[in-house]
Amino acid sequence: MSRKKKLTGEESLKQAFEAVDHAPLLQVLGVEIAPELLCLALTHRSFANENGTLPNNERLEFLGDAVLGLSVASQLYTQYPSRPESDVSKMRASIVSRYGLADIAREINLGPHILLGKGEQSTGGHDKDSILADTTEAIFGAIYRQHGFEQARDVILRLFKYKIDNATVSGRHLDWKTNLQELCAELRAPMPVYTSTSTGPEHDQVFSATATVAGHDLGAGTGHNKKLAEQEAAEQACAKLKKTPQLVRGTVDTWTK
Repeated sequence: MSRKKKLTGEESLKQAFEAVDHAPLLQVLGVEIAPELLCLALTHRSFANENGTLPNNERLEFLGDAVLGLSVASQLYTQYPSRPESDVSKMRASIVSRYGLADIAREINLGPHILLGKGEQSTGGHDKDSILADTTEAIFGAIYRQHGFEQARDVILRLFKYKIDNATVSGRHLDWKTNLQELCAELRAPMPVYTSTSTGPEHDQVFSATATVAGHDLGAGTGHNKKLAEQEAAEQACAKLKKTPQLVRGTVDTWTK
């Protein structure tokens, strides 16, 4: 009885990618993406690391984040000419946040297309906000690489049209670190300080962060990068300060002496 041949990493990637019909995704995006580039955009680091350290989508994610930010910022600047910079900045942060991107990912049913390792699959990775958001940015990066900025911007503005048309300064997609800073300023408290640590191997680290104001540890968070961990810590700190503002109110002068 012959033993089944183990697939190489490249063969496993090809098999997993071809097992899903990506035509519906490309149709909703309204643009063609070369199979090799689309495969890279959909390859999460967990899949890549489980199959011989294949290339993953993080570089495309980096590129897509820049294209997304500029596209949305430019549209907000044009569409809301009377709004001050502080408002437009908050509107942009809300729209391009992890939660805003995850919303779009669910609208286009991106989850089933993402190539994940077994660990992420078993913990519902196809519907995790962070994975959906990162992969959406990688898709934008792939479109930019193949078609250039204008086409990538057109896709982004079409997908985000409702969010841009209904943008508000505050909402559930807050930039919590900014919100915490503003809350501290209102309470005449010192600005928050963040401390962070990481555990696990370099390719799969988990970050933990603590938000401290005037010596009080007010919030803690975890995430697959430092930014997400700090955002979660800031969200907890905001909730704590709204309930017990007396903890830090008016401490800015004594704390800085």
